[in-house]
Amino acid sequence: MKSLTLLTTALFLILSAAPSAIAQDDTDSTSDTSTSTKFWQASLPGGSYVVALSKITSVSKHSYVIDGNLKVSEVVIDTIGNSLVRFYYIIPVTEDAESSITSGITERAKDIADNVGDRTGANANTMVAKQYPTTTHSKTIEFRLSDEADLDQLLSSARKAWMNNKGRKFTVK
Repeated sequence: MKSLTLLTTALFLILSAAPSAIAQDDTDSTSDTSTSTKFWQASLPGGSYVVALSKITSVSKHSYVIDGNLKVSEVVIDTIGNSLVRFYYIIPVTEDAESSITSGITERAKDIADNVGDRTGANANTMVAKQYPTTTHSKTIEFRLSDEADLDQLLSSARKAWMNNKGRKFTVK
């Protein structure tokens, strides 16, 4: 049982390490524009989301660590109704460490995740990762972003739309 848990954690770590493997360029990967509607819209590589501004009850961002291995930064938009939406960015806790051993393991995990993505056509950088039943949340809409700066810009867009009661459309290219 313990080896199965370790294997599951290792696989999740490998799949979660891929976002930081993407080379960042100097071009802006997001756009945020006002709209004449009373909706906040998000168009992301993993799908799209639209909510009426009058239905939003809170917009928040927080960070936490899963099983001591992964740091998650998460934006949550809670609404009146049956569901809430979570946008998150994941990095291995080892990314903050300067150890050559941990950086070697992280680099190898990134290479494996990239190779798996190339073979399967699945984009591990934006695909939501769930471990049934522990991370499956009823009535929760989830999106994964590959860059924490994009997550911060999404938060800013949602807050601005909600607080000013003016529609916005946020896009990650």
